[in-house]
Amino acid sequence: MDEAHLKKNRHEMVKKQLAGRDIYDKRVLAVMRDLPRHLFVPEMYWDEAYADHPLPIGENQTISQPYIVALMTQSMALEGDETVLEVGCGSGYQAVVLAALVKKVYSIERYTPLAEKATQTIKELAISNVEIIVADGSLGLEEYAPYDGIMVTAAAPSVPQILLAQLSHTGRMVIPVGRRWEQYLQVWRREEGSFVHSNLCAVSFVPLRGKEGWKEEEWRGG
Repeated sequence: MDEAHLKKNRHEMVKKQLAGRDIYDKRVLAVMRDLPRHLFVPEMYWDEAYADHPLPIGENQTISQPYIVALMTQSMALEGDETVLEVGCGSGYQAVVLAALVKKVYSIERYTPLAEKATQTIKELAISNVEIIVADGSLGLEEYAPYDGIMVTAAAPSVPQILLAQLSHTGRMVIPVGRRWEQYLQVWRREEGSFVHSNLCAVSFVPLRGKEGWKEEEWRGG
């Protein structure tokens, strides 16, 4: 598939799937209009890279559908000078979307092959404000906390308190929470000394693995 056709698909994606729904943040729309999403999926899926559904990227993981990427990004209410933590780097696409909108992105990935591939893609795109770390993302990354935003791209059984503790006083965390067949995308923030949240929509994500995430047998039974 040639670049002109891919670009046309990308612009149609933004027009119909994002702006055509409830994505209104002009910065988010501009980034996703310009960023070549197809480079973040296996070449066999390039013809589907801008379609309205997730795609496999290896290690039983997926790249989220474009609308969910945009909704999660918009919900963080980013202004440009933030330091953000992403839990679940995957192909690196969401990290690069964030990188275009903030000062620094730290992204944790559990699977080394995905982290290595994402690092290579990001290097080829000459993006310098994303750092990928192989670790247990359910524990966050205390070393660089607090974060102005935390984005979790895998479903947690409940909100990890250790991640909430790494949020700045004005920060937001966007995270899918729930069981295998029933998850909701939530936005968490501090209010008067405690944490409050709102539900955005029903979603379907791969499980968050790790100490504060799902165990294999629990997820299978969920």
